[in-house]
Amino acid sequence: MPLNRRKFLKKSAATGAGVAIAGAVAAPSAQAAAGGKPGKPGKPKRYELTVMGTTDTHGHVFNWDYFKDAEYKDAAGNAQGLARISTLVNRIRAEKGRENTLLLDAGDTIQGTPLTYYYAKVDPITAKGGPVHPMAQAMNAIGYDAAALGNHEFNYGIETLRKFESQLRFPLLGANAVDAKTLKPAFTPYVMKTFCVKGAPPVKVAVLGLTNPGIAIWDKAYVQGKLAFPGLEEQAAKWVPRLKSMGADVVIVSAHSGSSGTSSYGDQVPYVENSAALVAQQVPDIDAILVGHAHVEIPELRVTNAKTGRAVVLSEPLAFAERLSVFDVSLVFEKGRWVVESVSSKVLNSNSVADDPKITKLLGDEHAKVVKYVNQVVGSATETLTTVDARFKDAPIIDLITKVQEDVVRAALAGTSYASLPVIAQASPFSRTSEIPAGAVTIRDLSSLYVYDNTLVAKLLTGAQVRAYLEYSAEYFVQTASGAVVDVEKLTNANGRPDYNYDYVSGLSYDIDVAQPAGSRIRNLMFEGAPLADGQQFVLAVNNYRANGGGAFPFVASAQELWSESTEIRTRIAEWVTAKGVLDPKDFASVDWRLTRDGTPVF
Repeated sequence: MPLNRRKFLKKSAATGAGVAIAGAVAAPSAQAAAGGKPGKPGKPKRYELTVMGTTDTHGHVFNWDYFKDAEYKDAAGNAQGLARISTLVNRIRAEKGRENTLLLDAGDTIQGTPLTYYYAKVDPITAKGGPVHPMAQAMNAIGYDAAALGNHEFNYGIETLRKFESQLRFPLLGANAVDAKTLKPAFTPYVMKTFCVKGAPPVKVAVLGLTNPGIAIWDKAYVQGKLAFPGLEEQAAKWVPRLKSMGADVVIVSAHSGSSGTSSYGDQVPYVENSAALVAQQVPDIDAILVGHAHVEIPELRVTNAKTGRAVVLSEPLAFAERLSVFDVSLVFEKGRWVVESVSSKVLNSNSVADDPKITKLLGDEHAKVVKYVNQVVGSATETLTTVDARFKDAPIIDLITKVQEDVVRAALAGTSYASLPVIAQASPFSRTSEIPAGAVTIRDLSSLYVYDNTLVAKLLTGAQVRAYLEYSAEYFVQTASGAVVDVEKLTNANGRPDYNYDYVSGLSYDIDVAQPAGSRIRNLMFEGAPLADGQQFVLAVNNYRANGGGAFPFVASAQELWSESTEIRTRIAEWVTAKGVLDPKDFASVDWRLTRDGTPVF
């Protein structure tokens, strides 16, 4: 549904200021050393604050794999879910005193599992009398104090995000999510919490929330003309001095931005995607940063601020509620004010505890509904299809995605001036473990194949642009000499390129010569048996992430858009299989590409 701009601007104006929360009185024996007798110097008063943080939970409430219909397991023995996090949080609150703790999140909450999809699309929270989002229920019950916006919060549109925000009993922070016209904050920028200390002035703790500038690309369809996302560094430099002037003794940043200083979108946006460490380095008076977005584990990273020489402590817990970051902040009261004496951080593993029964009981019904939904049978497969080798061999299971996308786009362009143009399609090997078994095919089988909530776009490209697109995609492979032993575990992900940024392109045939340097690997590029002509026009059926510039593939973001829709590609696959009834590779499989070395096939 379209955004009601009047309501949106009203909401923006209302969130122009932060939120103040009063804390409880801390136990003096545990938190503040008593002063000496009158006339005698006493020990300095001290206060210990514990800040806990999660990030990139992506809809994981339980330690459950909806795609496998079983408890989640991995080789490392990890466990997932906010039910586990709740147990860890309860333990720390019991140790430290709840009145001396904060619980934060750094974003990417309402997208990522069939649970979140179900309550966005199947039984949407935006419907009249609709349900309360399971993630809102869980986080409210656990008692979060604040959460930063993640980029995936925007995947279902602003209406869904605003509804989710309204269901929370804590603020959703985003100082650099601003109204596109007024440039005023569209979400609450910060929260200020006061912790009382007996026999001493209160400790004021400010939490500043920052989100990712890449939202402007990745969810352009929802935010263009409505919201803007300036850089984290410049917005932190604007807000931190304000928070200090308001009396903040401690400044914590919750940032949905990694620490590497890199960007996946090249120069399409003039702001760094993963800038948490840059914020720490450039902006004075920040004590700690809860890092998100990158899905890496950082127990503790100390970054020296260039202006003050002080160390800023960063921590990022592993995604999917597998870890909980814990910051311990020590303050001392001297010369009439509280001073941060030290900060340290660590991560706790959620596999060390059991689920909190309060959370499992609270959301048991919602979980059961989603399990029933994903286990619906929509067809049958004549043979098992898997993604095990899909990143280095042309696998039929990926051809299924491209075939569906081609069919949908051809039908959409029928009767238009573009109907006669050839349609080609891209798809990525998102997962290395997806499998559609022979026999009954369920929604969960198909969902495991396409784990993202991407939608479909049709773009107009030339043959020369398609060639450049393929060359860029082929940078995914590590250069491997003709005589070298091929180790498939070392053949891909060159320069850290993730699997989801390697694309197949259907409707063509081509070799990828991995003996050659990046940029000159595409050989024998053919269309309908003839060498691809640079000037020929093609319609590329592409997901919205890639179409908007995700992965920084050349030409596609700036190419003319012919058509787009809001139905998820995952849903289109389910519809296609349902209509067919039988999933048979002869209806979609094709050999479009192969890996070679100096012209000789690798496999």
